[in-house]
Amino acid sequence: MAFFNWLFARHSRGDFVLRIEDTDRSRSTEAYETSILEDLRWLHVDWDEGPDVGGPFGPYRQTERGELYREHAQALVERSAAYPCYCTQEELDAERARAAAERRPYRYSGRCRDFSAADRARMEGARRRPALRFRVPAEHPVIVVEDLVLGRVEFDPADLDDFIIVRSDGTPLYNFANVVDDHGMQITHIVRGSEHLSNTPRQFLMYEAFAWEQPQVAHLPVLLGVDRKKLSKRHGDTAVRDYAAQGYLPEALVNFFALMGWYPEDGRELFTVAELVDRFRIEEMGKSGAVFDVQKLRWMNGVYMQETYRRDPDRVVDLVARYLAKQGVLDGAPGPARRAYVARVVGIMGDRLRLPEDVQTYGAFFFTDDLTYEDAEVRKYLDSDEVLGLLDRVAEALASAPEFSRDAVEQAIHAAVPPLTFKAAARPLRYAVTAQHIGPGLFELIEVLGRERAVARLRGAASCVRSLRASSAPPA
Repeated sequence: MAFFNWLFARHSRGDFVLRIEDTDRSRSTEAYETSILEDLRWLHVDWDEGPDVGGPFGPYRQTERGELYREHAQALVERSAAYPCYCTQEELDAERARAAAERRPYRYSGRCRDFSAADRARMEGARRRPALRFRVPAEHPVIVVEDLVLGRVEFDPADLDDFIIVRSDGTPLYNFANVVDDHGMQITHIVRGSEHLSNTPRQFLMYEAFAWEQPQVAHLPVLLGVDRKKLSKRHGDTAVRDYAAQGYLPEALVNFFALMGWYPEDGRELFTVAELVDRFRIEEMGKSGAVFDVQKLRWMNGVYMQETYRRDPDRVVDLVARYLAKQGVLDGAPGPARRAYVARVVGIMGDRLRLPEDVQTYGAFFFTDDLTYEDAEVRKYLDSDEVLGLLDRVAEALASAPEFSRDAVEQAIHAAVPPLTFKAAARPLRYAVTAQHIGPGLFELIEVLGRERAVARLRGAASCVRSLRASSAPPA
């Protein structure tokens, strides 16, 4: 939602305001705020006003705006638009229980709505600390919301009860604090998730009570998993930093976010940030839930990986090197120049590299010499006189090659392949040097492995075949 606010603001040449809504202290900590700022910066989502950059309408943390809320709450009381509510939690729970027993929706009874001064004095004398409730006007006409995405939405005020705007401890609730802040910060457009649509009529009533102009609103669809249920932890990672840690590129994630509910007319899927800003139209947002398809995100990240490698190969190599270091496998790279070795591996991965982890998926053999040959696969791919002879010939050809470039490797292998065809020889050779059936090009990967390791693996695979034959031979 922050991204779409930013995209809309940039397209409209407006200001994007970052406000920290931290009045619920049980769910708001300094660590959470730091995470929000770091994640947005990683995505290259910048802001014109906020707690760290300031602005003309600060402060930008709600916990620092308490005096403003108290002033505006008192203004509503003086206009008879709000009143103190002395109900205890136990009394409210009893009301809810009665509503449930009678099988009707719960609405606050309004027991404190028309208290006299004497009634309030009695409650104060009993040391009850009141919350503050907004008085929903009686016989108010239908509340109309002209939503920029959903269109015209109507709410019957009769379905609303008098709602709390300030807790008994003096802290404001979301609906009230946001109305005060949105007006005070001159917010013209509010872009948020559709789960907040039900808050809109309450907020619009408060705008009326203050005689303020209402901002325009746009409610976007919730994110869904591939099972079309609301996105949650059961679908995988749900925090931006989780994707950053896996090696996703921020520009890929931003492009992916843009397609979470926005459907450009030409069906195009890949955009630069500048193109997104230019082409975005909030009217093109869909009304139904957008599916967060991780496989599509992975594909998109692969496209960006390839494009980034062409422009800035070091950036991709750094991502992969950090991943390998975290996995504790980088020490398996030969020689002191390990990063240079990783760069060579990355260079031959091609479009297989969608995430840093793919280096291990398709190239784990680059970082260990402890290969595991399965007996069943050895019998299937290596256990024939023709292939055994092939392994011996290719090992000798590579060992005696005058140089060890990619072209030299290809020439040596082709010279040693007959009487087999190269197509028949490629699979057993790949399995012999990698213990895998998929991966980078055969000549390229052998060049990166180097002469010594490649020859040792070919001879090791041949030895494995002979040992397997010896162990399965009948006794003399």
